[in-house]
Amino acid sequence: MGGTDRTRWWPYVLLGLTCLAGWAFKGHCGAYWTDSIQYITGCYSDAVPFWGLRGVAAGQLPYVEARMEYPVLTGGLIWLEGLVTRTLFGPVATAAHFLGVVAAVNALFAFLVLAMMERAGVDRRRLYWWAAAPPLILYLGHNWDMLAVAFAVAALLAARRGHAVNATALAALGTAAKLFPVLLLPLLGLGALFPAERSSVTRRLTAAALLVVIAIAYWGAVNLPLAFGAYQNWSEFYRFSGDRSGTAASIWELLAVFGVWMSSITERNLVSGGLFLAGAAAIVALGWRRHGDRPWLLFTPVLAWFLLTNKVYSPQFDLWFYPLLILTSYRLWPLAWFALGDVLAYFAEFWFFAGMEGHVPAATQSQIALAAAIRGAAMLWIIAASLRQPAPDWIALTPRAGSPPRPDRPRPAG
Repeated sequence: MGGTDRTRWWPYVLLGLTCLAGWAFKGHCGAYWTDSIQYITGCYSDAVPFWGLRGVAAGQLPYVEARMEYPVLTGGLIWLEGLVTRTLFGPVATAAHFLGVVAAVNALFAFLVLAMMERAGVDRRRLYWWAAAPPLILYLGHNWDMLAVAFAVAALLAARRGHAVNATALAALGTAAKLFPVLLLPLLGLGALFPAERSSVTRRLTAAALLVVIAIAYWGAVNLPLAFGAYQNWSEFYRFSGDRSGTAASIWELLAVFGVWMSSITERNLVSGGLFLAGAAAIVALGWRRHGDRPWLLFTPVLAWFLLTNKVYSPQFDLWFYPLLILTSYRLWPLAWFALGDVLAYFAEFWFFAGMEGHVPAATQSQIALAAAIRGAAMLWIIAASLRQPAPDWIALTPRAGSPPRPDRPRPAG
């Protein structure tokens, strides 16, 4: 993608249109919801209740003065967006204005992700898949997960360049924004312990230990000041995650609803955690033969398994998975299958809430199960394919760090 290639801007134009659609989808019903409009039309956004209920309108500092059930970097972003909203709109600022600022900042993160993909030499088709991503329409104004998504993509691309230290730092910061980037850290550690190039045991242990220190240092630098100064509010995210029973489209809630297995919160925590750890270990073991020289490629199937086994599967979690799938999937058509399941699950869950309040359309739990099954089948196929199929061409044609470029192959930018 040379600078003189005018078509290089087309993905950015398309992404702009997608972001406008995402803003229209969430912003069309404003911040004063009546008659379950937030569920019927899908325009629900966490930004609206947070404006008043988490002290954003009053300018309260998260964790210090106000409750916050998000990790520290996300809490800081919420406070900063509240400051921007109050600065721009003054005393007439409302939750609707805050929603607009949240959507605009998330759009900036979406453009950042696209720019990182382009700079890394990702092929044009994949750029278009991100530029037209259905999850961006659904979740651009939903909450603040794009911050962690941007960190996760940056960490993955750093790992692809062979910069394990940078990748670890970025994944640790992503974990301070949302928990899921932590799944990349063990893969980076395994890559240091068992590198493709032979080296001494001491050197490998030292490299892995360095990554552990980097991860702890970056995560700790963000979290420890608030953990010591406002422990109760800082730890709410972890208590809240442990105490939640589940969401409507999670496998554990569906098993309970249909009488297959009634479980307590403690049982769900133990079983879901154990099943995830066992499955993740199996994914890494089975995938190592093909991707052992690039273990970070297994981040995508491990994340898919985490989402499937977790007791909480909020709709916006699909936004975590989609860009990683674009980057690491050998074939792109499974993205359409997954996106279809995402859209179906999104509206099934919100229409279920609408039905609970006596409005239509009203989905049933059987319809939620069907949508979740379509999405889950796509994710299981993706997990299996990621273990069998090679890396996509944009990765495979890029020399590894320290390797001379192949004379018969052009070296992509980045």
